[in-house]
Amino acid sequence: MKPFSSAADRAAGRPARPSLLLLGGLAAALLLEGIFPAEAAPPPSSPIDHIVLIYQENHSFDNLFGEFPGADGISKIAAEGVQVDHSGLPYRQLPPVQQDKRPDPRFPAHLPNRPFPLLSYVSLGDKIPDPIHSFYRNQLQIAGGVASGYVAWGTTGALPMGYYETGRLPIYRLAREFTVLDHFFQAAFGGSFPNHMWLVASQTPSWTHPPAEWVAEPIFDESGRLTGLRRDGKVTPDGYVVGTVEGAGAPHRSTTPADHLLPPLTMPTIGDRLSAAEVSWAWYSGGWRDALAGRPAPTFQFHHQPFAYFARYGPETRERAVHLKDETDFLADLQSERLPSVCFVKPLGINSEHPGYAAVEEGQKHVITLIRAIQASRYWPRCVILLTYDEFGGFWDHVPPPRGDRWGPGTRIPAVLISPYTERGGVDHHSYDTTSLLRFLEWRFGLNPLADRDARATNLLEAIRLPPEQP
Repeated sequence: MKPFSSAADRAAGRPARPSLLLLGGLAAALLLEGIFPAEAAPPPSSPIDHIVLIYQENHSFDNLFGEFPGADGISKIAAEGVQVDHSGLPYRQLPPVQQDKRPDPRFPAHLPNRPFPLLSYVSLGDKIPDPIHSFYRNQLQIAGGVASGYVAWGTTGALPMGYYETGRLPIYRLAREFTVLDHFFQAAFGGSFPNHMWLVASQTPSWTHPPAEWVAEPIFDESGRLTGLRRDGKVTPDGYVVGTVEGAGAPHRSTTPADHLLPPLTMPTIGDRLSAAEVSWAWYSGGWRDALAGRPAPTFQFHHQPFAYFARYGPETRERAVHLKDETDFLADLQSERLPSVCFVKPLGINSEHPGYAAVEEGQKHVITLIRAIQASRYWPRCVILLTYDEFGGFWDHVPPPRGDRWGPGTRIPAVLISPYTERGGVDHHSYDTTSLLRFLEWRFGLNPLADRDARATNLLEAIRLPPEQP
């Protein structure tokens, strides 16, 4: 079991300590590596009534938090992060940063073969190119854990090795007030669509008759190890959707052919579990109202609306009207004291930090506004906020993902747990992934797991300091 360390521990030279949570006088079950015993239900006096996810876009942990104090961040060792070409030989120098298949003139033509600070060449307010971040390429980039393929299997030259100086980020000061989770991984390899699916359903959807041109052609060796790609694709050869697709029942572009729309999904979701337990919840999406009206904002992302892909939340259903809302409704519900017990907040693309169409500075300032609004509300004393990202966005990270299954976990991503019950200046070293939020919701509200992964996930409870029950 990986330990938890706080700023106070590190300053005093004390060893990191394991998490101990007193729940109704009983210590919570320890989640040991590879052993996941059943956890006790929360007592009636649990001080956590509201759980909020703020779900940003496309950055690895090292890309944003690689210099965070006390975290497992970027090493200054020269060999750290060395990238190799397709023949397995180290680059003498990294290839030029590419944008739209042309060198980006803001960056030097050649950079040393190691991580480099982005802010030497661009500002926090600048948009940067968008590295590719697909299911098979992500696995090839991780390269069995040595993380040496991010440049070779990318499409933006040296850019995946760039990182932001953490102390200059708008979110840095807020992160220092709470607890950073420095071993939090995206649930699935690849991009946004599969990771949004894993967030709400803990599995990868299938498609019986996908477009033939979307089916990938991965190359495996005799042992079954992925070694290359004849063709990248949105769908695996056996029919699982691992890339960006639009849904037949979800808002989508009017130009998308009907046979290129994913049929409505029917597997269970965390929304179904919450509703069955009579727990109020909502997905708040920036630009949702305009998208439903047929006038989506330029940066509205159809594939970032996971519940809309499910038949239960299809057009004209009561469930869609009750649970799928615009992000503006989040602040309205907060101020009018109608906030659901569980809130998923998905900012509009321009506020999401997604490379290509959004800047880090604008997105993080938006996030801070949301968090400060929650802190100023009556809900704050009994609230937990998870700020994290859907996936790595094609950026390098040096920590190998834990052993999982066919689908992931993928690259490590930033995560900050924000609550009156988290340690100020803390860094939690437990291994989490996106489904750890599901595990936390299942613990708090007494829900059955959706699938094996969330049933086995490390509970976010490990990073929370609940007070002992008063006699």
